[in-house]
Amino acid sequence: MSTLSIIANWKKNIFKPLYWLEGDEEFFIDEVMVYAEKKILSQADAEFNLTVFYGKDANWVDILNACRRYPMFSERQVVLLKEAQQMKDIDKLEAYIEKPLLSTVFVVSYKGKTLDGRGRLSKLIKKHGEIFLSKKIYDNQLPAWTNGYIQSQGLQINPKALTLLVDHVGNDLSRIINEVDKLSMNLGKDKLITTDDIEKYIGVSKEYNIFELQHAFSKKDQAKAIRIIQYFEANPKAVPIQLVLPSLYGYFTKIMTIYQMPDKSERALKPLFYNNPFLVEQAMDTIRNYSFWETEQVLILLHHYNLKSIGINNHGVSPGSLMKELSYKIINGNK
Repeated sequence: MSTLSIIANWKKNIFKPLYWLEGDEEFFIDEVMVYAEKKILSQADAEFNLTVFYGKDANWVDILNACRRYPMFSERQVVLLKEAQQMKDIDKLEAYIEKPLLSTVFVVSYKGKTLDGRGRLSKLIKKHGEIFLSKKIYDNQLPAWTNGYIQSQGLQINPKALTLLVDHVGNDLSRIINEVDKLSMNLGKDKLITTDDIEKYIGVSKEYNIFELQHAFSKKDQAKAIRIIQYFEANPKAVPIQLVLPSLYGYFTKIMTIYQMPDKSERALKPLFYNNPFLVEQAMDTIRNYSFWETEQVLILLHHYNLKSIGINNHGVSPGSLMKELSYKIINGNK
C-alpha cells in the first residue's frame, strides 16, 4: 500500500486500527504522519481526541492507556507515536496491538529501521493493521518522481531544466518539494519551467553547473570546462568538489555501461538516461569522443582525485586547482 492509497482511504473514512510506517525514506513517513495529525480529525475534535507521543520520552503504559480510551464527542480518536525507533520496550505495544480498538487510529513512525517480519510484533501488525515500507527512491528514479510531482502542481518542465533541478538538489525529496513549491508560487499554474526559471528562483546558474561541465567533457571542450571550474572555484559552497566528483563518476560509469550494451542507439540509451533527450545526446557525444579504454581511465582518475579532495596524497593543492588538473587529464588522455 502506498502513501497515496492510505491517505485516499482516510479521505473516504476507511480506517484500520493501526498503521506502522517504517523504512529509510523519511519523506513518505512524514507525509502520512502530517496528514494523520492535521487532517483525520477536525480542529474541534482534535482538542479532545488527538494524542501525540515521541519515542525517546514515551512510556509504553501511557501509550497503551491512550489507545484504549474511547473518543470524546467523536467517532474516533487518533494516537500518534513519532520516532518510535527511539523507544525502549516497544515490544510491550503487542498487548494493545493484539486487541486494538476500532475507534482508535494508532499511527506509528519507525524511521530508518524495519521490523523483523518473522517476529510476533510484525505478525500482529499485519493481522490487525497495515505496515507501510518507505523505501528510498533510487537516483535513476528521481527525475521521473520529480517530474510527476511538478505535474501534480499544475506545472510542466522542460528536460534540461529538470536535469538542472535534480542535479542541484540531489536525492532529498523534502528539498525538491520546497523548490518546486517555490517555483509554483512564483510562476502560478499552467506554466513551463525553463532553465531561466531555475536560475532566477532557485539560484542555480544555467551556464555554470555540473550538467554543463559534463557537457564540456562530452565534447572535450577544455575552454568551457575551465570556465565552469573557475565559477565553481569562486562559489565553493554552491558547487563543492565533493558534489562534483561523485556526479562525474556516476556519469562516466553509465558511459561504461553503454559499452557493454549490444545496442548503442539513441533509442536504446533512453531508459538509461530517464528518457531525457539532452542526456542521451550528451552520452552519444561522449561515446564518440572517448573509447572504452579512455572511459576506464577517466573513472580511475576520478577515483584518485576524489581521494585527493579529502586530503589523501594531496600536498595542499586547492579544490579548484585539483579540478583544473583533473579536467586537463580527462580531456587530453591523462598525458
